[in-house]
Amino acid sequence: MAASAAALLALCVIGMLAWGRSYLLPHPYTYHKAIASSGLEIHAMAVKPERIELRAADRPLRDYRVYGINGGFFYQDTVLSIAVNGDEPVKGQAGEYGSGWFNAKYARGTLVWDEAADRFSVQVASSADELQVQDRSRYFAQGGVSMNLGDENAWEEAMLREHLPNPDERRLRSGLVYDDAGLLWLIVTPDRCTAAEFRSAILEVIAPGSAKEGIFLDGDGSAQLKSAEVSLYGDSRDLQQIIVIH
Repeated sequence: MAASAAALLALCVIGMLAWGRSYLLPHPYTYHKAIASSGLEIHAMAVKPERIELRAADRPLRDYRVYGINGGFFYQDTVLSIAVNGDEPVKGQAGEYGSGWFNAKYARGTLVWDEAADRFSVQVASSADELQVQDRSRYFAQGGVSMNLGDENAWEEAMLREHLPNPDERRLRSGLVYDDAGLLWLIVTPDRCTAAEFRSAILEVIAPGSAKEGIFLDGDGSAQLKSAEVSLYGDSRDLQQIIVIH
C-alpha cells in the first residue's frame, strides 16, 4: 500500500512539473497595486530591464500567452511609436514607416535601456537612429510621450509639445517608468483620469522616495496589462505592439 501511494505521489509530482513547463509563464517581476491619495488605482509590475522584450501584435493582450502591457501609439496596423530591440523594429525593416522605427509626426519622449552602459534614459527623438546608445545591438527603446517626473515647472509644456492625445480628458492610461534602483515599472490604471492625475499618482505611489523618470504610453481602450495577479484589458481592442516580460 505504501509503495503504491509513493508511486502515485511521484506520478502526480511529475505531472505537475510537466503541466508547469507547458502552462506557467515566467514570473520575474514584482506586482504592485496601490491607491493614490486622489483615489486613483494603480497596477504595476517592476522588472529588471533584461527581462523585457518589445514585440509586434495584432490582437488584444489577453490573446497572448505572456505577461506585460500595451506599447506605444498605433493606427490600424501601423506602429506610430519607436519600438526597437537593438536596431531592429518590431514590425518591418529599419527606416520603414509604421515598423516601430519612428515616432510618427513628432519628436517624442522615448524610454531607452542601454545595456552596454547599464543605464536608462528618456530621449526625445523622431527615429531610432537618433537615439544615443553605446552598442546599437544591445538596447531597447520604447516611444511614447515624456512625463518629465523631475520637472514640475515644464512637464505640461513638454507634454503638449510632444502631442499626448487627449491629456485633459478622463481616459484609461498606461506608462513606463524607471527608478534609481534600475527597475522598470509597467503601469496601468483601470480608472479614467487626466494625464496630470495619472502622473501625480505615479509620483506618489511608484518607487516612492526614489528618483524616477518615464513616458506615457497609449491609453484609453489600448491601456492593457496582464499579470498572474490581475488582468486589465481596456476595451479589448487589437494592439499593434506590446511590452513583454520573458
